[in-house]
Amino acid sequence: MSNLPVYLLTLLAYGVLSVIYARAQLTGRVERAVSVMAGNAVLIPLLLHGYVLYAALWVNGGLHLGLVNAVSLIFWLTILIYWVAHFFYPLSSLKALMMPLAGGAAMLPLLFPAVRNEGQPTSWIFDAHVLAAMLAYSLFTIAALHASLMSLVESNLHKARLPLLLRNLPPLLTMETLLFRLIGIGFVLLTVTLVSGALFSEQIFGKPFQFTHKILFGIVSWLVFGILLAGRHLRGWRGKTAVSWTMWGFGFLLLAYLGSQFVLEVILHR
Repeated sequence: MSNLPVYLLTLLAYGVLSVIYARAQLTGRVERAVSVMAGNAVLIPLLLHGYVLYAALWVNGGLHLGLVNAVSLIFWLTILIYWVAHFFYPLSSLKALMMPLAGGAAMLPLLFPAVRNEGQPTSWIFDAHVLAAMLAYSLFTIAALHASLMSLVESNLHKARLPLLLRNLPPLLTMETLLFRLIGIGFVLLTVTLVSGALFSEQIFGKPFQFTHKILFGIVSWLVFGILLAGRHLRGWRGKTAVSWTMWGFGFLLLAYLGSQFVLEVILHR
């Protein structure tokens, strides 16, 4: 494969940053150690990952968003969002956890080329629909990670010494604030995705709107996140309640697209 050297460079770049972040995490000075150098150095694997991802997504002039490409795109967008957010929040500890996952996701189109099919010509409406959906998935992926870490921190608050994974994380209040901002933006994008898919089904998918299990799980996820945001605004939901609703919403969202794509591509080979 002609892009093999770029794939390897991408994995190496993610790996080097993973080591830098991990070592800084162990010193207890993660923000000070990596804030300047590794903060913007994330752009190196981002650009490399973006290059190979573009080549995998656009096949014969058409967009191919199979399972492995979708996962790779979600993690690329996740790292991009973290890079933007690090200008406003202390997120180096969280990037230390995400870098190895992003490196693995970047390699998926290389490791599973048989899953790829020929791309189909697309329209700008389809591309906008896909972009909104993938941004929503990325934001909710970050939200789920934050919710999981918040749950771990809360359950270990009374221990004399926190596990290595939980040291030097941002304060719970900061993580909770960021969690609801991520969910709020993701909810808007998920709304755009569902509405555009229903109203412009013929232009996007080439067939009339059909109420499938994918739509059902998408709507259930939308309802879960909508109730969570309303509960936060009206009743001040936080802590375990926020974490629980976030994970349920993310679970339904996974079933809506990635779950169905896994069944179609990996199990049914379609």
